Amino acid sequence: QELEDQYSPSRWSPRLDRDTIIDAHFAVTAAGTERARASAQTTLHVPYGSGDGEKLDIYFPTDPSETFPVLVYIHGGYWQCLSKDDSGFAAPPLVSQGVAVVAVGYDTAPKGHMDAMVLQVRRSLVFLVQQYPRIRGIYLCGHSAGAHLAAMVLATDWTEFQVVPDVKGAVLVSGVYDLEPILHTYVNDALKMSREVAQRNSPMRHVTLAVPATCEVLVAVAQHDSPEFRRQSQEYSQALRAAGWSVSLLDLAGVDHFDIIEKLSEGSYILTQV
Repeated sequence: QELEDQYSPSRWSPRLDRDTIIDAHFAVTAAGTERARASAQTTLHVPYGSGDGEKLDIYFPTDPSETFPVLVYIHGGYWQCLSKDDSGFAAPPLVSQGVAVVAVGYDTAPKGHMDAMVLQVRRSLVFLVQQYPRIRGIYLCGHSAGAHLAAMVLATDWTEFQVVPDVKGAVLVSGVYDLEPILHTYVNDALKMSREVAQRNSPMRHVTLAVPATCEVLVAVAQHDSPEFRRQSQEYSQALRAAGWSVSLLDLAGVDHFDIIEKLSEGSYILTQV
């Protein structure tokens, strides 16, 4: 029961009760994405593979230069809800600064399983690099389960892909980096992970030695995330630092597991600025 509580982010927010906060989050991200699609130049539902979920939404910079950086956003939803169609809300402040934003779709559970989701996100980056030669530098941003998937991208051995994406930075927001505790909670009902699958896909267990000065990592956690979420962020950032990564931990006051990411639609928000 203790683990169930710790891994139920909706129980820890002082703003809204647990039944309404998730609905509110869905509404905020959907409305923000609708606004972004109305205001930006977009190419939606771009297939990066043959699977139903293997599609990208691309929000192009307002004033694209010859080359431009791209923020690749990987949505949360505990690997079983939300989609790229609610994941464009962070685009407006960034496209106005010359940054492209790409929302990645992947097959959520129960259709998707953990190994497949990790592979899909990796393949989406390979596709971007091959299709858009004007990209200069990829910055990953993932929230919650999406932060886990982004962290798994950092642990990729790219030799089997024939392409090495130029990942210059990663912003990991309120993530889960060790999946073993999840095995003992309701979250695994849909995921059906074995211990082997959980270990194979835990970024905490696959921290690689950093290539000097190539990628900066920002691990962000909310004041009102659960103690377990906060512990995971601290321990993962320490593990990266020990392996020589350039990493900083940002502990954001006054936000919870949901509005820590929702506020990326605001240009003045600290995380948007960083």
